[in-house]
Amino acid sequence: MPKAIVVSPSEDYHTLRLKDVPLPYPGPHELVLQIVAAALNHRDLYIRQNLYPSISFEIPLLADACALVQPHPSQDSQHLHLPASTRVLINPGSGWLSDSNGPEGAYTVHGGTLTSPLGMLQEYVTVPAAEVELAPDHLSDAEAAALPLTGLTAWRALSTKSGNAEAGRNILVTGIGGGVALMLLLFGVAKGCNIYVTSSSGEKIERATSLGAKGGVLYTEEEGWPKALRRLLPHDRPFLDAVIDGAGGDIVGSTWKLLKLGGVIVSYGITSMAQPTLPMQAVMKNIELRGSTMGSRMEFGAMVRFVREHKVRPVLDRIVTGIDNLEAIDGLFEDMKEGRQFGKLVVEVKPRNRGVQIEPKL
Repeated sequence: MPKAIVVSPSEDYHTLRLKDVPLPYPGPHELVLQIVAAALNHRDLYIRQNLYPSISFEIPLLADACALVQPHPSQDSQHLHLPASTRVLINPGSGWLSDSNGPEGAYTVHGGTLTSPLGMLQEYVTVPAAEVELAPDHLSDAEAAALPLTGLTAWRALSTKSGNAEAGRNILVTGIGGGVALMLLLFGVAKGCNIYVTSSSGEKIERATSLGAKGGVLYTEEEGWPKALRRLLPHDRPFLDAVIDGAGGDIVGSTWKLLKLGGVIVSYGITSMAQPTLPMQAVMKNIELRGSTMGSRMEFGAMVRFVREHKVRPVLDRIVTGIDNLEAIDGLFEDMKEGRQFGKLVVEVKPRNRGVQIEPKL
């Protein structure tokens, strides 16, 4: 039987459990997909730490995957226009079609919760054909698996919410090294923005500059890091147009002096667990604090097309092989828990040459 990884309950840190699952059978307009690679996100760690709502102990973990279309048992499947072995990416959420303001109805992210029946840390899934995009040819399976959730989150935060995804704009991306922050860097550089970064690691800042960042500052060791950042800004544009942040805390208090009048702070997460505040000085400067989370199906398609057109490659930190390799997969979670990673952590679920023929139901 196919395998999947779920969590088993534990008081402080849920354990990983490998279990057998039935081979899924597609409904109308659905594809059968073989998962070849899947990637971790911080939400998966939060699920294991019991810090995420509606945790399921039966739904497989992970929202990100690269998959291969499997032979369809239906005789009238030609309308799907995706032959067997086509490599695809799966929209990491459902319930949000195209409204730029937010989901039209109930929105859910796949993986490890009661709100979605899907999770990508398994060998086979069925999904609506309308929820997949062709994987860009220039990406490896692991790179493709690393793209969906972080790419979508970064794309919306930069392109839809920041209002400053233009050549020559100065944008600060905090906490470089995480998946979303790195995709923000890559997208911003591809659009011609001047991207600046913060980190607790000088090595991560050096790696970010090698990827196109204009510079960066250590937020842990430089007590006046906003002043240090100001010195890096160009003389002809000595201010930030936007800040895109996933940590929360005092990001507004730290950056409002650097931002232009009417500047924008986009918040896509609060990994510090500290709520951001909006001081009156920022209000008087007409600075906007905008929330952003995930993105629509339309934005997902636009993001994948941009990646294909500009040959953007997600940054990978470490890859482990085999869905039954629980010790190695657990090690990826430890890397994320300790903040050691620079880029995405990926599980190669199944070798490419192993597939199944799904027989029609009688």
